[in-house]
Amino acid sequence: MKNKKIICIIAVLILITITIYFFSKNNYKTTEFGNTNIKSAEDIKEYILNLESYEAQISIEINSNKNQNQYKIKQIYKAPNLVRSEVLEPQSIRGVVTTYDGNNLKIENTKLNLSKIYENYPYVTENHLWLSDFINRYKNNPNATFEEKENQIIMKTNIQDNVLQTLYIDTKTKKPIKLTLEDMNQKMLVYILYNEIKINSSR
Repeated sequence: MKNKKIICIIAVLILITITIYFFSKNNYKTTEFGNTNIKSAEDIKEYILNLESYEAQISIEINSNKNQNQYKIKQIYKAPNLVRSEVLEPQSIRGVVTTYDGNNLKIENTKLNLSKIYENYPYVTENHLWLSDFINRYKNNPNATFEEKENQIIMKTNIQDNVLQTLYIDTKTKKPIKLTLEDMNQKMLVYILYNEIKINSSR
């Protein structure tokens, strides 16, 4: 009887040990996947500055002296040079897709089934509507700044002496919220809202 009790106790202890090991291992995986190791404002900034890819659906408002134009666009970026944008709205240009791979530029109209390829096209990823463009400019600007304010990371850099570009990042999700361009009088030139965004989703 004593031997049976000892065997039962040992079996229960082994079962408990296996259970604890299993849950602790799964918990570790979940933590790593959720990027909870990114905690400080500095960590979040570096995470954004070192992104390798992203896919986003954005709303864009562009203001000129006479007009205000609004668009909805799907963007895909993969380092170092692959960029793809697809117009979702307005309906008049819906389905226009632009793809650039660092060498060739392809413009398609999926509604009309038309396409044109420009080979050996000059570098075109310097575009103020792209998060990757903001990152490159931020990295190369010694006067770029960032601060943490009201659960947001705010990163600022200049496009020109009189144009300020600002990226707002949610400290909880570690994802961009919006990207703005303002002139020296704080007039909003471009307002980009990230409705959906996946960062490094291919990793």
